[in-house]
Amino acid sequence: MEQKQLNSMYKDELIKLLLSMGEPKFRAGQVYMWLQKKGATVEEMLNLPKPLRDRLGAMPFAMVRIHSRYVSKLDGTIKYLFLLEDGNLVEGVLMSYKYGNTMCISTQVGCRMGCAFCASTLEGLVRNLTAGEMMAMVHAVEQDGPIPDGSGRRVTNLVLMGSGEPLDNYDNVVRFLKLITDEEGFNMSQRNISVSTCGLCNRVDDFIKDAPHVTLSISLHAPNDNIRSDIMPVNRRFKIAEVISAAKRYANITGRRVIFEYALIAGVNDTYDAAKELSLKLSGINCHVNLIPLNRVKERALSGSTKDHAKVFMGWLLKRGISATIRREMGSDIDGACGQLKRRVILEQED
Repeated sequence: MEQKQLNSMYKDELIKLLLSMGEPKFRAGQVYMWLQKKGATVEEMLNLPKPLRDRLGAMPFAMVRIHSRYVSKLDGTIKYLFLLEDGNLVEGVLMSYKYGNTMCISTQVGCRMGCAFCASTLEGLVRNLTAGEMMAMVHAVEQDGPIPDGSGRRVTNLVLMGSGEPLDNYDNVVRFLKLITDEEGFNMSQRNISVSTCGLCNRVDDFIKDAPHVTLSISLHAPNDNIRSDIMPVNRRFKIAEVISAAKRYANITGRRVIFEYALIAGVNDTYDAAKELSLKLSGINCHVNLIPLNRVKERALSGSTKDHAKVFMGWLLKRGISATIRREMGSDIDGACGQLKRRVILEQED
């Protein structure tokens, strides 16, 4: 059985490991603090005996470093490229809001979902990220320069909405969520975390049990099966009726509002009839529709709706009693959409 990375381990797993090495139980608490609160490497754990550091240093460890960073001149959004130990690159974004700083992280290298408007799926799925790699990305950003307001934490909120489908990497994502929300570790509130899925309904019920206080966002992007199947291959397996049913279960069981992501594509899903049909399907659900002006992906033929038309579409939903807002566009001058920056950098390296 493959050995877990040290920084992917729960505290009770570290206790078993340290006891098996003949170390006292309290050492596990020290190691866990260094790993999950500080994001430290083994070499930095200076209150541990050197022989123990040497033994721990020989174990698998999720090493992640910042390959490059790009700061938006428009709004200060920071786009990160992270270099993994195997040479793969993944993206992350840090966005500043009045309520704090939200980091968007990836959960896979690439993606196999094949959505027609997304750049991160163009090369398919390379591999899953481990919980330790996801933690390491958060810690890398946490340690990247001074805290904006001079105190507190740099990363206050998380969205798992970068490259990859989180529920397609279920076990690693749930482990990451438990690590980052552990009171003895990073101690982020579950309510400050949102996980986005394209609609893997077979995993939603598990997610309700494993992360009941994490916000669930569902990438819907269409009012009916015909349109959704054209732009999202996952709809050929899980039809809209199943997706809506899963969303209802989430809202009813957790008492939390489900978020429906809806990327507006000109002439495809942004018509009055589409708004009317969408409103009928979402009626009676504790939900909110997050309208997204589609980012242009040059390899794709789709174009986003104009800002003015996005406001019109939102008005159609609001008149029918559906809560809706237009997502604030951030980082547009630094390839803000997931997959775009990584793809540009790789192509530049090949030239």
